Amino acid sequence: MHATLPLLAATDFPPIRRRRLDTLQVNLGYKCNQSCLHCHVAASPQRTEMMDAEHVALVLQVLQARGIATLDLTGGAPELNVHFRELVQGARALGVRVIDRCNLTILSEPGQHDLAAFLAAQGVEVTASLPCYSPANVDRQRGDGVFDRSIAGLCELNALGYGQGDGKLVLNLVYNPQGPSLPPPQAALEADYKRELLQHFGIRFDHLFALTNMPVQRFGSTLVSKGTFASYMALLRGAYQADNLDTVMCRSMVSVDWQGDLYDCDFNQMLGLHARLERVARPHLRDLLTHDPEGEDIRIADHCYGCTAGQGSSCGGALEAPVPQTVVIQFAGKGTR
Repeated sequence: MHATLPLLAATDFPPIRRRRLDTLQVNLGYKCNQSCLHCHVAASPQRTEMMDAEHVALVLQVLQARGIATLDLTGGAPELNVHFRELVQGARALGVRVIDRCNLTILSEPGQHDLAAFLAAQGVEVTASLPCYSPANVDRQRGDGVFDRSIAGLCELNALGYGQGDGKLVLNLVYNPQGPSLPPPQAALEADYKRELLQHFGIRFDHLFALTNMPVQRFGSTLVSKGTFASYMALLRGAYQADNLDTVMCRSMVSVDWQGDLYDCDFNQMLGLHARLERVARPHLRDLLTHDPEGEDIRIADHCYGCTAGQGSSCGGALEAPVPQTVVIQFAGKGTR
């Protein structure tokens, strides 16, 4: 079990409100074919929570009723949900932009041999996890053999036309630090990734998103067990940038869990901090058919400093111009690399 995380005390994080809803981020389940050290969902092959057909149909209903532009599918490995392809096809038929947060190794799992071709045929935007271009670092963070399988997945996506810079089949990569440090400046790191992946593997992609590790679930528990939770929170607080408040993802996105409950972001989802809707005690997906979340207060806690630290962090990467210095805190007796 995970260590208790001291995140729910009163916070001095600035209050923020919602703007117009343009993105529905749907967690299709916590089951995954990997168990990554940085995973804030604590996903694994042993998890059984999965969104059912009724809620998948409700997602499509809400997308149409609210005129939502983007459906962002996550997990776990969202592709392991048996209704994944049905949802993708339904959303694309409505003209909705669909993002698949793919771990790349799912493309070589049994029964998924045609997944990459399906994503390409549907024009799905792929945002893929690759925490480093070094095999040793990736395997250390995500498991033995993950790097080679990830490279194979990227090659397959490239062969289908992904990541060619023409805007047709978009392929983005995601970087997470190896330990309790802020990510380095996104633009410079993207240049490094593009150079190394092209030179060594012939791989092309569109953008790199540098994300801050959030002190929740598996990563937060590791911080607690190593005695570095407080120092990591101090790092996030100390790197707070007020300008990032304007573009944090929770202003225009709602996170939906596998049961249809609503949250301001998937980090709040993991902490059980439900979103606020007028006169609704525990908002559900169906409530979006009758309630507009615009103008509602966003639930905040100390972990929100993770999205506003330094260059900022969101599901779309950095929020502003990168900071010049990356501060690193070491686990006791062990570096972060």
